[in-house]
Amino acid sequence: MKKIKSGLSSLISMTSGALIAAAFVLLLLILPRVSDAGMKPAKSSTGSGAGIPAYKNPALPVDVRVKDLVGRMTLAEKARQLDMYSGASDFLDDNQRVDHTHAKPDAVLNLDKLRKELGNLGAGSIHDLYPSPKLYNELQSWVIKSNRLGVPAIFIEEGLHGYLGLNQTVFPQSVNLASTWDVKLAKEVGAAIGSEARASGVDMLLSPVVNLARDPRWGRVEETYGEDPYLSGRIGLAYVEGMQGESLSTDSTCISEPKHFAAYGEPESGLNTAPTHAGEREMRSIFLKPFEPLVKDGHAMAIMAAYNSVDGLPCTDNHWLLTTVLRGEWGFKGFVLSDLGAIQRLYDIFHVAATPADAVALAINAGVDMQFYDFHHDIFQNAIISGVKSGKISMAVLNTAVSRVLRAKFMLGLFDHPYVDVRQDERARRSPAHLALSLEVARESMCLLKNQDNILPLDRDIKSIAVIGPNADSTRLGDYSSTPDDRTEESMLAQIRKMVSANTVVLYSNGSDIAEAVAQAKKAGMAILALGENGRYSGEGRDRSELGLPGNQEALLEAVAGTGVPVVLVLQNGRPLTIQWAAEHVPAILEAWYPGEFGGRAIAETIFGENDPAGRLVMSFPRRVGQLPVYYDYYPSKMSKYVDGDDTPTYPFGYGLSYTSFSYGDLRIAAPAHGKGKILSVSFLVKNTGKRAGDEVAQLYVREKNASVETPVKALKAFERIHLAPGESKEITLAVKRDDLAVWGSDGKWEVEPGEFKVIVGGNSEGSLFGKFVLK
Repeated sequence: MKKIKSGLSSLISMTSGALIAAAFVLLLLILPRVSDAGMKPAKSSTGSGAGIPAYKNPALPVDVRVKDLVGRMTLAEKARQLDMYSGASDFLDDNQRVDHTHAKPDAVLNLDKLRKELGNLGAGSIHDLYPSPKLYNELQSWVIKSNRLGVPAIFIEEGLHGYLGLNQTVFPQSVNLASTWDVKLAKEVGAAIGSEARASGVDMLLSPVVNLARDPRWGRVEETYGEDPYLSGRIGLAYVEGMQGESLSTDSTCISEPKHFAAYGEPESGLNTAPTHAGEREMRSIFLKPFEPLVKDGHAMAIMAAYNSVDGLPCTDNHWLLTTVLRGEWGFKGFVLSDLGAIQRLYDIFHVAATPADAVALAINAGVDMQFYDFHHDIFQNAIISGVKSGKISMAVLNTAVSRVLRAKFMLGLFDHPYVDVRQDERARRSPAHLALSLEVARESMCLLKNQDNILPLDRDIKSIAVIGPNADSTRLGDYSSTPDDRTEESMLAQIRKMVSANTVVLYSNGSDIAEAVAQAKKAGMAILALGENGRYSGEGRDRSELGLPGNQEALLEAVAGTGVPVVLVLQNGRPLTIQWAAEHVPAILEAWYPGEFGGRAIAETIFGENDPAGRLVMSFPRRVGQLPVYYDYYPSKMSKYVDGDDTPTYPFGYGLSYTSFSYGDLRIAAPAHGKGKILSVSFLVKNTGKRAGDEVAQLYVREKNASVETPVKALKAFERIHLAPGESKEITLAVKRDDLAVWGSDGKWEVEPGEFKVIVGGNSEGSLFGKFVLK
């Protein structure tokens, strides 16, 4: 404004010729402000070298380059940056793709479809293509050359427990990764998945899922890290750090996108996308906790907004969630992507928007930066353009959203080196190191729930054994895996046959005919039942009203156990099941979850003692559906008892056995001093009291005795997985930041409140050592 006023004052004393010249200069001063109203692109600065636009100068800071580029863009170009295109469907002929989401390895682009879909405006992102490096380079080159400013597209795909491209490494499911309680392993997995994706040109993966699974009826439990905020945050943070690395601008790192923000894992009735009923304190204390370190410490560069509503407010229309907390309080610098169709739900499910255009405006104003197949491209982009012109979306809000997407592209290095070395894919895809890592995660995730009279491990020279059940002769990989479950060479049946001696007779029945299975069991000295779930019963959209063994499996189990032949039950499933009969009558139970492509090998190694089981449960196992929800960190006011059954879980959070045993002692507690950054230090001794080497997961829980609000009976605050030789002892010191003892108090603020705290230490959430300290 000072420049404009100065120019007007000078005009008064000028001649007519000078007046015309001065008026022209004044007009130039005003024109950039017109562009802010969406009429024309503003003139922007150049870089230091020979007229190079600032956004093309790699020597300049990213934020400077982003600002310069946004200033050059038309309204239509800005709207395009917030849109996602389906690669296989939009750019390939039917005979060039495996299915509607995957290109064939030698796929060729349909240039006519490209020109029709993208024109000269480029693309914000491209999804559902899973390209070869060659196809990626060709498509990215076309996108860059076809739009006026040369803006690259960001390629986004799935990568929950392995990059979902064809013939990539399949790691154990997320619930397995969490069951290892091994932060170092989680970081390695994130790095491996990211490297396989980036080698083919994919810049961003839609993982990890850090929603808390608080209702096991929900089908997506398997994708999560369990019921606890702290464990989910630790495993999730390691995963993000591994995938994003020290820099995103490499040939082996990509953006990690935590999802689904937020409170998506305790839906009403356990039904996917159903409402979540939680107030602000529960949101902050429970549901947001696992996301916070991934943003503040891991610097995740993308977040996916969830389908659901919280307290009646849809997440894609929640300004408090996406802007106040995520950006304002946590300092999030990335962009927010809608979940598939989540913006559209504002219009046709939640009915908080009267038109599709209103839904788009609500989402953009709340803090969503990119749609995910919500509306047709014309509807979505025109809604943004008309929204700016009508004032429903301010240019400032739009520029901010576009800047977030562009910032991610600059940080990925897409403006400076947008293409990939096709040889990198050969080095990364299913590398020996990645395959070995998948097996290691499977081994570490094995959870031994029962081992009566040390029936396990079995002797490899056992005379005869019957392997029975629907999960025996297939690999159970879990949802979001592109490899089918019929790889019988890696099944537990095949691996058991390899493991036993040449003289052992291995009998098999798939269990569909119970009488036939019983007959096989009677011929053997031991029966291994391979039961649990598969993709029909577990995964996205596979919610259940009952949690027992599916189909005829309970009857099969009881019939085989009724023969008197000793039974080992091996479960492969995506959620805690109600297995109370098995817990009471079966001598040994091994929970394997969905252990990946080498899960059969890990199971066989564990059964025969080559692998010591040390996985620990990340969810409580309910006795029956009627007691749900059942998680360990409940409030003390949950004190009533059922008249018709026990209210405790069959197996508690953090639980798991080993082939050896451990003792805990010598507890010492040093209370944190007053002040930010101070720590609670808890030290204790762990001893391997058995005859075998093994891993133990030492866990620390804390409870505040009195507070301004009700707090859980206990909350996990630290853990460490350790390896001990027979007879070996180790002193463990676990540290908790003083700030991590804070509660969202009655005054609506985080505060470390003075008082007495209880400390619980042990190998599961029930603990074996107890102490206390006082904060003054």
